[in-house]
Amino acid sequence: MSAPEPFLSEPEPVLPAAAAPVRLAPAPATPIAACRPLHTDSLDRDHAGAIAFVLKAIADPIRLRMVSILLRTEGRQATVADLTAEFDLTQPTVSHHLKVLHEAGVLERSRRGVWVCYRVRPEAMGALSRVFEAPPDGAW
Repeated sequence: MSAPEPFLSEPEPVLPAAAAPVRLAPAPATPIAACRPLHTDSLDRDHAGAIAFVLKAIADPIRLRMVSILLRTEGRQATVADLTAEFDLTQPTVSHHLKVLHEAGVLERSRRGVWVCYRVRPEAMGALSRVFEAPPDGAW
């Protein structure tokens, strides 16, 4: 019996690079900055996309509860471990929700030793409340 012929591999096909997730509008570095009153200027696609990005982030029931918990917690901040104790969710899931809120500009985070503390950005709450404020003339 002769030795098997060495395996000659074909060159691996070149696959196209994975496309980045597509969004209607690119999220600005701080999407919360786009949250201006709707009556102040015309709502172009980018502006609408940035506001929708923030509203979608906070509209999830779990994330809305997280913001509520952070706002009423002593010191108005908490760690992933603190929030995991409040939900029937795994730590990675809680971390994901916090990341979404952080990327939308709703939360800020800071490192304290090995812990990362999250808190609601006060300017985020102000910006969100201004989105739907009534026009100054009060005419509807």
